[in-house]
Amino acid sequence: MSELIIKHFSSPDERRPFVAHGHADIINFEGGGTVGFAVFEPGWRWSQDVRPLAGTESCQAAHACYVVSGRLVIAMDDGTQGELGPGDMALIPPGHDAWVVGDKPCTMVDFEGMSQYARPEAESPRYEGAGEPAPGIH
Repeated sequence: MSELIIKHFSSPDERRPFVAHGHADIINFEGGGTVGFAVFEPGWRWSQDVRPLAGTESCQAAHACYVVSGRLVIAMDDGTQGELGPGDMALIPPGHDAWVVGDKPCTMVDFEGMSQYARPEAESPRYEGAGEPAPGIH
């Protein structure tokens, strides 16, 4: 029989600080579901605040996210750019940089790409015997 599970971001399962400029609060659900609430403070940029943790040239996580507040630019590796704001939903494929626009934090709920996001490379699970991070990490 299924069980009702209710969790709240005021008491996340884990908090992952960025190098500077914010953090991601992580909620894990039994069966592998992971949801993150990210706070990107003014001045946050993936290539400065998460890349040192991820160890990849660009973000390799796919995101399915909802922007609660603030503004964020997404720049894909192919040069395509888009700007997100409050109320926007976005599907962001792997291979991007991102940064906060303006002087207000951008807060976002991410339903897909947070299982390994902003987790130091040394703590990320690896494929058995492959010596590489699992896909979707960072």
